[in-house]
Amino acid sequence: MAFQPGFLDELRARISLSGLIGRSVKLVRRGREYTGLCPFHHEKTPSFYVVEDKSFFHCFGCGAHGDVIGFVMRNDNLDFIEAIEKLAGEAGLAVPRASSQERERAQQQKTLLGALEAAAAFYEARLASPAGSRARNYLDLRGLDTETIRHFRLGWAPDERQALRRSLSGDFSESLLIEAGLLRRPSTTVADEPIDYFRSRVMFPIGDRTGRVIAFGGRLIGDGQPKYLNSPESPLFEKGRVLYGWAAARAGLLREASSAGTGVIVTEGYLDVIALHRAGFPTAVAPLGTALTDFQLQDLWRLGSEPVLCFDGDAAGQRAAARALYRALPFLGADRSLRFATLPAGEDPDSLIRTEGRVAFEAILDAARPLSEMLWEIELAAKPRNTPERLADVWRRLLSRVELIPDRKVQAEYRNLFYRRFDPRSTNTRSRDRIRQGSSAVHDGPPPRPRPPQRLQREILFRILLHFPGLIVEVAEEFASLGLPEAEFDKLRHAILGLEASQPGLDAGTLQQHLERSGFAATVDTLLTPSVDAGFVDRCPDPASARREWTHVIRMLGRRERSAIVAGSDLESEVSAETWERLRATKEQELQRGLIGGEEDRI
Repeated sequence: MAFQPGFLDELRARISLSGLIGRSVKLVRRGREYTGLCPFHHEKTPSFYVVEDKSFFHCFGCGAHGDVIGFVMRNDNLDFIEAIEKLAGEAGLAVPRASSQERERAQQQKTLLGALEAAAAFYEARLASPAGSRARNYLDLRGLDTETIRHFRLGWAPDERQALRRSLSGDFSESLLIEAGLLRRPSTTVADEPIDYFRSRVMFPIGDRTGRVIAFGGRLIGDGQPKYLNSPESPLFEKGRVLYGWAAARAGLLREASSAGTGVIVTEGYLDVIALHRAGFPTAVAPLGTALTDFQLQDLWRLGSEPVLCFDGDAAGQRAAARALYRALPFLGADRSLRFATLPAGEDPDSLIRTEGRVAFEAILDAARPLSEMLWEIELAAKPRNTPERLADVWRRLLSRVELIPDRKVQAEYRNLFYRRFDPRSTNTRSRDRIRQGSSAVHDGPPPRPRPPQRLQREILFRILLHFPGLIVEVAEEFASLGLPEAEFDKLRHAILGLEASQPGLDAGTLQQHLERSGFAATVDTLLTPSVDAGFVDRCPDPASARREWTHVIRMLGRRERSAIVAGSDLESEVSAETWERLRATKEQELQRGLIGGEEDRI
């Protein structure tokens, strides 16, 4: 049932969380928190905390987490509606009535959870029994000790067709066990008896955000396919919405909150997650054998702003990293991105830690690269770039990727970063070397004819406004009266001033997009190509320096215009061969420099 937020907030406000939990757990006050032995798993050292002022409890041992409603659901084995009704009775609040369908759905979920929990206990018991010796040997070879196995509740599904069915059929109906993904029919014939879904597999319980078992992953021992098998989807489990180890990773992040921890680590498999937790990296999670989905990315960002993707060092792992990068682009923001750690070829986190230890993996994490770096490398590696056309295609692909970023400020920063990278004379040595190595053929042959100094200066003025549109209002009068012999520049000027008048406050990315869509794509691309003025980024890293550059360029243009005006005044006051020749020479010089537009200006 969908209760109104106001009702739930009032309910939480009326019930003391520490008072409620203190009825069944001996709590000891420590500053602003309470601590005690967790009621949801066996422990000897307190790892269960109650934070009264923030209204939540958390266990660093098993990952249990929630508010007053969640505690009653877990502790009293109630569904959501039943927990609400119990707490409302204590708080003296009237509860909105739930429909029969809502009650039936809540009861079904409660029963499914019960069946999955019973299955987890069955698999755990089988692993510890003599029948589980083969699975225990396998886990021992993978470096897992008894404590790790217990913590992650690993189990064993025996190679019997109906072992789990016989164990659970007395408490749960066959139809419910099928719905939970624990049994399956060997064919589509209803008359066929259901058999166990998992057989001859090491079992990994998959939990929801609160740590409750909602599905399983099974690793086959011996020959056969598939090597890994997940539960089928059910009312509780949708593979693309779940990350293995999420609740444990949240607990690890809370423990790391006061220290400089590693943040969230994303790996490819169950054993990678377990190996990392065991090695002291308690914030690892993994998708369930598929590429990261939008839902899983959102769950990652709930844990931290820059998760580190650490996929296998083989080609498949790198393809998975690229897919995750492209999927993340439409969600990037100032507080949401990814980093990428590259493992040596043939290694995964589990194998690397077993062979080289924790320090080796720390080095991998320390070398993790930001998403922008990975995007640059992936696109430059995709196709050859040894001709102007191919290099232009790389630039086009990069910009098309950047345009997917919804945050305009982040998008503009990506554009500026890649502009600098494409500049062969950039002060960024690493980028300069990469460009020279990858596009040397672009610079072969005779150098292009240099543009006249005045045109270069006019290009700089446009470039300033394209990068820093906040200056347009301040320099509008000078910009409007600027002599522009180039027709495309004059049209572009009118478009820029028109946009500022109709849509003031545009940022650089939005202004550039508007101009490109208005028919100025070629001119804007030319102006923003770093080779137009290699030192622009260094001279103008911010609006203040750009404003100084604007003033300097305007003065230089003004001096040249005045030299032509002075020569013309001399001719008016003294018509002689000398003044005529001086004016002709000045005009010819300015034409060559690009200040005068065409043949009609010649004398």
